[in-house]
Amino acid sequence: MIPVNGDRLLSDLRQLASFGRFKTGVDRVALSPADLEARRWLMQRMQEAGLDPHMDEVANVYGRHPGAKRALLIGSHTDTVPRGGWLDGALGVAYGLEIARAALESGDSSPVGIDVVSFQDEEGTYLAFLGSRTFCNDLTAAEIDAARSAIEQGPRLEQAGRRIGIVTGIVGIRRFRIRTRGQADHAGTTPMVNRRDAGAAMLRLGSQVAREFQALGGKDTLWNIGSIIFRPGAPNVVPSEAEMVLEFRDTDPAILDVLEREVRNWIDQSNRGVCPTELEMMALIAPTPLAQKLAAILASSGLRGARRRRRADSRAAGACIHVGAYDGSGSDRSRRPASAGRGRV
Repeated sequence: MIPVNGDRLLSDLRQLASFGRFKTGVDRVALSPADLEARRWLMQRMQEAGLDPHMDEVANVYGRHPGAKRALLIGSHTDTVPRGGWLDGALGVAYGLEIARAALESGDSSPVGIDVVSFQDEEGTYLAFLGSRTFCNDLTAAEIDAARSAIEQGPRLEQAGRRIGIVTGIVGIRRFRIRTRGQADHAGTTPMVNRRDAGAAMLRLGSQVAREFQALGGKDTLWNIGSIIFRPGAPNVVPSEAEMVLEFRDTDPAILDVLEREVRNWIDQSNRGVCPTELEMMALIAPTPLAQKLAAILASSGLRGARRRRRADSRAAGACIHVGAYDGSGSDRSRRPASAGRGRV
């Protein structure tokens, strides 16, 4: 077992949180000055640790273990959502850095080195999973040009009394923008029966989500209405337009299909009323199972001493959507991430 320096790890996390600090969190969106400053700091820390740091064309930061022909890659992302948390993504990168640093300091003679990565724009500020998709050679040059997204986020391990989880899959995500259009009228003089209230129509759709998704989904299905906007947004004007962003997640594509089909049915029903409704798909991300060989290795490796472990799906999307299927052998080797280079997967 390689001993790590917990105080040094916390120091790195706190220093990283200083880039874009906002109240108790961080505002460090992709490619912002704070993000780029944090990535330059990370490259310096990698170099001090004995790694060979490199920043690619989309600002992924990759630290290579010197001289290793094969390497275990550990990392996540250091960009954040606006006014986000200081550990989301950053914890995975800082863990990777400390493990790689401790391994080099210990003089460990393992034939497998430890590389560290911070992927760019995993939160989707410009293009969702820009960094990990580039790493996996899953983006065209046109998509990259047009763009010019772990800590276990949730209480499930704690509630189950488990200290360690082996991720077996990453959820799929479907995100929609829903718009209703009505007619702006004076709220103090227009009778209720004569109104074309886009806001009321949208609230009915939102209440259907809250009321019916629980029965339609599985026990681990997640959904969220993250934004509702009424226009013109005046208290004495009937809304002429309303917009809502709805997202739902699950590892079972059949459940995602059921939920999407029901949403589309609700839209059809709404269109029979006085307020036309439109549905726009914003994100369609398929569920990703973890490579079975990798899951087996994790289950039988150093984790076997941790009796309080469980297998679980990850509810948060991230780089593993794109790199989680790679196991570095067999058919997957032919699809090795282009950025990894020299057979280091």
